[in-house]
Amino acid sequence: MDTVITEIAPDIYRLSTFVDEANLTMNQFLVDGDEPLLFHTGYRALFPSVSDALARVIPLDRLRWITFGHVEADECGSMNSWLEVAPSAEVAHGAIACFVQVSDLADRPPRPLQDGEVLETGSRRLRHIDTPHVPHAWDACLMFEETTSTLLCGDLFTAFGKMPATTSDDLVGPALAAEDLGHPTGLTPVLAPTIRALADLKPRTLAPMHASAYDGDCVTALDDLADAYATRFAAAVEEAADGRTQSD
Repeated sequence: MDTVITEIAPDIYRLSTFVDEANLTMNQFLVDGDEPLLFHTGYRALFPSVSDALARVIPLDRLRWITFGHVEADECGSMNSWLEVAPSAEVAHGAIACFVQVSDLADRPPRPLQDGEVLETGSRRLRHIDTPHVPHAWDACLMFEETTSTLLCGDLFTAFGKMPATTSDDLVGPALAAEDLGHPTGLTPVLAPTIRALADLKPRTLAPMHASAYDGDCVTALDDLADAYATRFAAAVEEAADGRTQSD
């Protein structure tokens, strides 16, 4: 497997590996600076390729922060491999995740982050945003790099297939097609409002884990995704209500 490096915003690098058997792109993001941060670690099997790619940008032992969207193999499977090659690195994640899972899984104690807390890599500021159950998992969270307005948006906009490093084409249609195929997103009352709150950040770049980095109208893309999920949630509620009526 080959990991491709693309600078998607100043000091922010997309490390992308296409996994044929899953028909899925796996992206990690390096935010460079005095205290470099890695968002997503990738599977353990991807560590040799991804670490070789990252080493072309910075020495591995300079890595200071390791973060991810939620506890899942593709997001944090190689977490301890990164801790081994980066002696000064700390895992940083939401306080709930640290309490429930990460403290037990990580080889070194993690740093719990509160909603809205900021990690600084030097000239870049990454705000931790709790998004429980959006798109899935109790411990779900995202990060927003404030100086470049880059939203590291995890599993939002997941799409299947090989795709370019960056795009301004439609993100929502492919994401909904992937939703129809895999149903990865929890349809809850907080789903659409949480995504609309991300749109309120007015990001200039979206950095999904399983899609191209997006440099189009990010606010509209997030609002359109929220609208689509709101429609699906309403339909699911109506279907459930009809089912209860028929059973009565």
